[in-house]
Amino acid sequence: MIRIVFAILIGLLLSGCISLRRDEQALLRELESYGISATQEAIKHPAAAGLLNVLPGFGNFYLASGTNQSDQWMTGFLNFFTWPISILWGIPEAIVDANTINKIETIYYYTLPPRGPRRLQELRERHGFTADPDQ
Repeated sequence: MIRIVFAILIGLLLSGCISLRRDEQALLRELESYGISATQEAIKHPAAAGLLNVLPGFGNFYLASGTNQSDQWMTGFLNFFTWPISILWGIPEAIVDANTINKIETIYYYTLPPRGPRRLQELRERHGFTADPDQ
C-alpha cells in the first residue's frame, strides 16, 4: 500500500502537462479571431495518445517521437515504472499534451520562415489589422 501511495505522489509531482507561453496564447487567440482553429496543424491525435497510455508510457513515447517535446520521454519512463497506477494520470495528461502539441505546431506554422510570417501578415491585413498605429 505504501508503494502505491508513493508511486502516485511521485507521478503527480514529476508529471506535468506541456504549457504555452503568454505570447503563444495571445497569438492563438488572434488566430482564432481570424477563424483559424488553434489545433489546425494536428500532428498528434489526442485519442491515440490517451489510448496508448493504457500501456505503460506508450502515449508519451508517441508524443515525443517526431516533436521537440523531449520531456515526454521522461514522463513516458515515469509512467512505465509506475504502471498500472500511472493510467490514472497518464491518459488525461496525454490527451491534454497532444492538444497542446497541436497548438504549438499551429503557432510554428504561422510564425516560422519562410512562409509563416507572410501568411500571418496576410491574415492580419485581410482582417484590417495594420502594423502602423497611425493608419
